[in-house]
Amino acid sequence: MSEQLAYAVITPYSLSKFRTGGIIARLITRTGLHLVGARMYAPSKEFASEYAMLLRTSGHSDSEQIRSLLGDYVENHFGPDPKTGQRHRIMVLLLQGEDAIAKVHEVIGAYGSSACWNTICGTYGDLILDENDSSKVVYFEPAVLGGGDEEGVSAAVKLFAKYDSDGGILRGVERYPEGVKPQLTLAMIKPENFRFPTGRPGNIIDSFSRAGLNIVGIKVQRMSTAQALEFYGPVREVLCTKLNDRIIGLIKPTLEKALSIQLGQEVLEKVANDLGEVYGQSQFDNIIRFMSGRAENECPADQLHEEGTAESIVLLFEGPDAIAKIRTVLGPTDPSKAPPGSIRREFGTSVMVNAAHASDSEESVRREMGILLDETHPNHFLSICRKFYP
Repeated sequence: MSEQLAYAVITPYSLSKFRTGGIIARLITRTGLHLVGARMYAPSKEFASEYAMLLRTSGHSDSEQIRSLLGDYVENHFGPDPKTGQRHRIMVLLLQGEDAIAKVHEVIGAYGSSACWNTICGTYGDLILDENDSSKVVYFEPAVLGGGDEEGVSAAVKLFAKYDSDGGILRGVERYPEGVKPQLTLAMIKPENFRFPTGRPGNIIDSFSRAGLNIVGIKVQRMSTAQALEFYGPVREVLCTKLNDRIIGLIKPTLEKALSIQLGQEVLEKVANDLGEVYGQSQFDNIIRFMSGRAENECPADQLHEEGTAESIVLLFEGPDAIAKIRTVLGPTDPSKAPPGSIRREFGTSVMVNAAHASDSEESVRREMGILLDETHPNHFLSICRKFYP
């Protein structure tokens, strides 16, 4: 069977309960599919109404009652609050692979009493019926929505593309108590977590959720070499000028053993100074290659701005003291020095392969958003939608 594109929509309730990471982990590990696109939306009334109608009338196998419940749910919970006008957050995920639609539909599972315990709906969803009247619904929460057949998926994906302007970075959507000033911060799940379909990206998002912040932006990112060079530019100088102690630690035992002499500090520092720029540039090249797929000297000039091959996920979190909270959960750069329970201690293996990145200041947030989330760059999510369903 040829490659298919499937989708899953994480509901406002699931997002508010910080279930995002667990849902993403299940979708990836239990389908074996690749997460190729992700976007936050704050649906307008028109978007919510059209999606509700689609769910009520699409030809998938859910009963008429369930289709009606899904449509009503979207109408009531996706669109803006009719009294305040406040919008709600949803997250749309695109998964690609062989037989993707059936696989995602199976992992999401049935809505209601027939939901299997090991499906997403069985774990996170609810359908409670009146004890005295089984036709009366007391409470319904689907947790995740998806399409059960290609017709329904095609219509939904085209709808996401149509209302692309309802999505992106959701500024001012969440409301906070009076006097509380929310802060925005950027985090990135690094390429080592995407070597093959694994639950690591979802598990890392789950760990970030301990900060109690709202996800207001998400993007599946494939950095170009140019983006990686700009993003990690400030690191180059550090690597080329401030690694002398590390170089000395590496060369001292080797040279003394090879030459059968004791080397003084002055000699070692001179050698380290001579090697520093070469060693630092080599380390910098490794970072660029790791993050984009190719170092600068491996990439023709006319391809510097082309999408790279190394995959990552960029997340924007919002809330009080967001920068400090995310960096606390992340842990220090060196995983061996990170405290137990931190992301880098749990998932990192070295200073470079350390699971994730997080901005360290408001200035860094602005700079890194400008590189990775610049709206003048091609819209990757929209491109995926239109590639499969023009």
